[in-house]
Amino acid sequence: MTHPSFISVHRGTAPLVVSLPHTGTDIPDKIAGDLVSPWLARKDCDWWIETLYDFAAELGASVVRTSVSRTAIDVNRDPSGVSLYPGQATTELCPTTTFDGEPLYLDSKGLDVAARRAAYFDPYHAALAAEIEHARSVHGTIVLYDCHSIRSVIPRLFEGTLPNFNIGTNSGAACAPELQAAIEAICDATEFSRVSNGRFKGGWITRRYGAPERGVHAVQMELACRTYMPEPLGPVDEASWPTPYDPAYAAPARAALIDILKACLAFARSHA
Repeated sequence: MTHPSFISVHRGTAPLVVSLPHTGTDIPDKIAGDLVSPWLARKDCDWWIETLYDFAAELGASVVRTSVSRTAIDVNRDPSGVSLYPGQATTELCPTTTFDGEPLYLDSKGLDVAARRAAYFDPYHAALAAEIEHARSVHGTIVLYDCHSIRSVIPRLFEGTLPNFNIGTNSGAACAPELQAAIEAICDATEFSRVSNGRFKGGWITRRYGAPERGVHAVQMELACRTYMPEPLGPVDEASWPTPYDPAYAAPARAALIDILKACLAFARSHA
């Protein structure tokens, strides 16, 4: 399959597909001129997640990533526009604000959501679906692991400070209880806090593709940024965010994540 240049696909040999939907920072030229600022447009990026998880390919995982910013279109939202979290603050398929509620556009009227979906959303999901089906056809049972991060303190979205590890399995519908329990056990053995299906239960990717009855077990991992990078808690500005990636700081979280992906592989292989 041929993909647009902004979609990168590494096809592995293991029963594991890793999705990186929010690590992109590219802003298409036809969008850039309408934005309040490039920094605001990138503020809610899942910073350095592609670096944190760069071991995934070495474990044999297939890895799918888009380099386009979520400001262009959010590939982890329901394409129909229906909110994944009814009654709670969130951002749209084509976000018009940051997580903090700041306007992204000088004028957000007239956004061509359909065009953006065709240009950026559909290619990502075509690539991701292809890798899921290829892996499933080879192995029978696979794990889809969706990688995310978010700042630890965002009052508009949640109260207080977010736990370090936020596991989302669509309230248990997207994967086997055995897999969720294995991931929880690894998290609980670390120095970090953990919650399952709390504020973040899994986005469109987890909910769309998680189908245990078909052998596709999907898990979203939402990391609070302080887990793996130095993070100023509370409001951030262009001078303070993002902070650089620090391998030494990230090492404890990375070690846990390696164990988690190994547990995903062990689960899939045991159910092949």
